[in-house]
Amino acid sequence: MRFTIILVVVITSVIQSAFSQSTEAPPSGKKMHGSFYLTWGYHGNKYTTSNIHLKDQVSDSYDFTLYQAKAHDRQDMHNLLSTPISVPQYVFRIGYFFNNKKDLGVELCWDHLKYIVNDNQVLHLKGTIRETYYDKDTLVTPGFVHFEHTNGNNYAMVSAVKRSTFFKPTSGKHKLSGLFSAGAGVLVPKTDSYVLGNHNDGPFRYSGIVFAASAGLRYEFFKYFYLESSIKGAFADYTNAKVYLQGRAKHTFFSAQFIYAAGINFPIGK
Repeated sequence: MRFTIILVVVITSVIQSAFSQSTEAPPSGKKMHGSFYLTWGYHGNKYTTSNIHLKDQVSDSYDFTLYQAKAHDRQDMHNLLSTPISVPQYVFRIGYFFNNKKDLGVELCWDHLKYIVNDNQVLHLKGTIRETYYDKDTLVTPGFVHFEHTNGNNYAMVSAVKRSTFFKPTSGKHKLSGLFSAGAGVLVPKTDSYVLGNHNDGPFRYSGIVFAASAGLRYEFFKYFYLESSIKGAFADYTNAKVYLQGRAKHTFFSAQFIYAAGINFPIGK
């Protein structure tokens, strides 16, 4: 929660500074065009299976892989009105459309997802645990391995954005557009795990990279406001997630987000 607030404040300060500079008259005397926007929304996720490699040969002796582990999300939308807005899975974006048509832009994204490996799965385990070698199907109970990125499976990204207007009445008070984006960034999870009965929770840390693309619809009304629905697919490559003491986890997976959001425009040069 505190990490999210700090991130939002920092990003907002940077964009606010850029906004104030952009509204100054350019040296050539030409008028600036475009618009800034802020988006906030919530989403549900689906994940592919993942091969999770767990290793610690310093403080404890294990080096093994769990194959084809299934995982699920946790939306936490049931107490939306009584809990902080950053508790559920959310998206926060700050963007800028550059030109007079406002059809090309760039955005900074912070997507807060939650990733939880299903408990009590039978998975194939291959590797060593305390000098004993295993290569067999194993019931993975929470007392053996429990693994989740729930605060969270965070995507911090920069994306290019293309907007195509489908419908715009002459009044200019309403607009329906398609949005398409693609980008890359870093994974900043707070991983909560139990490995061989040893617990670790956090801290927030850089743990890998992510690539994503999305498509959606945006309905703009009264020039300043909009509603948005989109689907976003991502590939997450965790190379250094922290578990107990010197333990580290590596795994990759694809995610699909189903996003519902709202936002506000800040037109420039109008």
